[in-house]
Amino acid sequence: MFSKSKPTESSASSSTTIPSPPNSGQPISQSKPTAVIDSASAPKPKAGPSVLSSDLNIKGNLVTTGDIQIEGTLEGDIKAQLLTVGESATVKGEVVADDVVVNGRVVGCVRGLKVRLTATARVEGDVIHKTIAIESGAHFEGSVKRDDDPLNNSSSKKNGALQSKA
Repeated sequence: MFSKSKPTESSASSSTTIPSPPNSGQPISQSKPTAVIDSASAPKPKAGPSVLSSDLNIKGNLVTTGDIQIEGTLEGDIKAQLLTVGESATVKGEVVADDVVVNGRVVGCVRGLKVRLTATARVEGDVIHKTIAIESGAHFEGSVKRDDDPLNNSSSKKNGALQSKA
């Protein structure tokens, strides 16, 4: 094993196609293409959340693959990766996200892999989750259901199952 690394080291120092450490004396221009390749294969940094400020009142649905923080009022459904409902925020509609943190008011169904209702949360509706945390002081009116896949479970599936039984 140690004998294999010695020929590799000598071939690496004599070859111009394999990058070597910066102190080897090779020109910087030869190591730049390697840096570009490495940065292209590296994951992109995560962007910050989109923020709907407290002075916004929106009527309509929001869909994003990123994170969203709501501080204003929304009448409509939301689908996001991470959803944070601020203390002064009100959401009237269905909420679907991988991670849901409710600090404010939600009127409607909440679906999430991880759902957290903080002490200032006010939720009126059902919560369907994989994991849930409800802090002392949170106000919650509705039912709680654990589901391994809460994001893909829809009310239309439930209605179809009920109709087939009838």
